[in-house]
This record gives sequence, C-alpha cells and structure tokens, in this order.
Amino acid sequence: MELKKMMSPFFFFLFLSYFTSPVVSTNRNIFILGGQSNMVGLGGVYKLPNSTTLVWDGVVPEECQPNPLILSFSSNFTWEKAIEPLHGDGIGPGIPFARSILDSNPEVEIGLVPCASIGTNIAQWARGSDLYGKMLSRAQMAVFGGGEIRGLLWYQGESDAHLPNANYYKTSFQQFISDLRSDLMLPSLPVIEVAIISGGDQTSRDIVRDAQIQTAAELDNVECVDAMGRQLGPDNLHLTTASQVQLGKMLADAYLTIGNVTSTPNNS
Repeated sequence: MELKKMMSPFFFFLFLSYFTSPVVSTNRNIFILGGQSNMVGLGGVYKLPNSTTLVWDGVVPEECQPNPLILSFSSNFTWEKAIEPLHGDGIGPGIPFARSILDSNPEVEIGLVPCASIGTNIAQWARGSDLYGKMLSRAQMAVFGGGEIRGLLWYQGESDAHLPNANYYKTSFQQFISDLRSDLMLPSLPVIEVAIISGGDQTSRDIVRDAQIQTAAELDNVECVDAMGRQLGPDNLHLTTASQVQLGKMLADAYLTIGNVTSTPNNS
C-alpha cells in the first residue's frame, strides 16, 4: 500500500514537511509571533504620494539582517532563513528579538513562527476563531521537525482601544493565554506582551494598557514590555523601523528574565 494511503492527510502532510524542510534541528528554540500590525511590523512602510497604496522602503538595519541561525516558519510550513519583511509588510520586532537572543548565546538556533494579522481585535484571537486555529496549527507543525516552543511574543490591543471592548480586554486576554497554554500543553509557556501606545482614544487606550500591565503582574511567566517612548511613524499608529529594532531588544531582555534557550550542538 502506498505511504499516502496508510496515513491521514494531516500526518502525511507533516511527514512531507519534515523531509522537505531545508533545516531539521532538535534544539531549535521556537517563538510564536502573534498580535496585530505592530507585531506584523510596518516599520519603513509609507503611502505613495496622492495614493492609498502602501509600500516598504526596503531599508534593513544591521539588527534585522539575516543570520543562518535565525529561521522563519513559512506559509508553506517549512523552515527558511528569516529575512525582512518577516510577515511580508515591513520591519517588525521579530528578527531584532532573535538577534538579541543570539547576542546572549551565539550558539542557539531561533525559529520564528509569524502569525500576526493587521487590524485584529482580541475577540478575533479567541479559541475557536480562525486566527487562533491557524496560530495553533502553525505552532504545532513547527515543532514537528524538532525543537521546542519557548515563548509567545504578543503585540496587540490597538483595535480594542475603544469602548466597550477595552473594558473586556483583560478577561479576554488572560483567557487567550490560558487557552493557548492548555492547547499547546505548555502550562508555563512564557508570554512577552507589549503595552500599547497608540490606537483608539486615550481613555480606552489607558484601560487596555492597564489590563496588559496587570496581566503581567497577575499571571506567572508573563512579562510586559512598555512601548511608551518608542517613536511612531507619520500615521501616529505604527512604530518606526528604529523603534521596532529597539522593541525587539526589549522583548529579548524581558524573555531572558523568565525563559531559556538551548544551544545547538557543535557537529564539527
């Protein structure tokens, strides 16, 4: 009997992914990237004159340059060298985060799993939603080829910075963390979240920020990085390239206070 007929479509797909992926490592340190546009990264993205068309300026800072030890889980469910723009739009915090982790331990291999989606609110990330399901599936498939999920990087909340959404943000976000940890069977999964600085109205934004800061204080293995002080672009909503680089370093520093990474064995 053919191999494909002996296996379910899902596991046959995983089987193919395992053997067609260019890199297989049992010591890969995997990080899920979730949230909305500031995790997607719109650094260097601008509107063309007299147009609504958005384009990326193509500028890639040193902190965002490719590194053979930093991989990205592609839309085709294979590991590839991580290159900007990681989510396909502009500069985000993912690669600067990974490079900062490498600065602390140059022998680790980092696998990034981009899952963020522009303009999404917390309800769209609830268990049972399309975004939640895709994120969970991508995370589970990413582990199949080897490695461990080390943490979730989360930047979201601008789309909830209005009433009544803001009032429910804390409950919804904490439930999201609980559900994801349960479904990944990682009850202590480190979560590094970002306190928002833009979007919505000031009063609602403050409610969301307080919910994010309180969540880090109330839940184990959750750290909150405050984006306050980071520069916004002309739209007064999205972080600039320089700010995304700074944020990536801040996320790495926060992660290293509660998480760990495993070095890749030297096979030379």
